[in-house]
Amino acid sequence: MSVKIITQNRKARHDYQIMETWEAGLVLQGTEVKSLRAAKANLKDSYARIERGEVFLYQFHISPYEKGGYANHDPLRPRKLLLNKREIKKLTGRVEERGLTLVPLKVYFKRGKAKVELALARGKKTYDRREDIAKRDARRDMEREFKSRR
Repeated sequence: MSVKIITQNRKARHDYQIMETWEAGLVLQGTEVKSLRAAKANLKDSYARIERGEVFLYQFHISPYEKGGYANHDPLRPRKLLLNKREIKKLTGRVEERGLTLVPLKVYFKRGKAKVELALARGKKTYDRREDIAKRDARRDMEREFKSRR
C-alpha cells in the first residue's frame, strides 16, 4: 500500500495538542486532483467544520492547475470530507466540548484516492509552547553530549 504525502500542516502540532486523528476522503474537482498530484497545496490556516451532518474543510489552498483554462477551480473553496456517519456523530459530540477544534494534519494519496488526516485538537497556550520548545532543546543538548562522549 503506497502512500504519497502531498502536504503537511507542521504548525498544527506546534499550536495544538492533538487528541485523536481520523482519515477522511476528500471530494475534489478534476483540476484540483491534478494540482494535488503536482504538490501545489497548502494546509496552513486550514480547519474543518461540521455543518448539517457533513464535514467541510475550509481555507485549504489548492493552486489553480496551469493547463486548466476555463475549467479551473477556486483555490480556497470549501471542500467536503467523506467520513462515516458514526464518525461524524462522534466528532460532533467532541467538537461541542469547550476548546476543541478539527485541524487537518496532512493530505496524501492512498491507493489513488486523496485523503486528509483530520485531528481533534485543543489549542495550546503560549506557556505550553514554550515548555515544549524547552524540552526539545534539552533533549537535543543531551543527545549532543552523548554523541561527543563516544
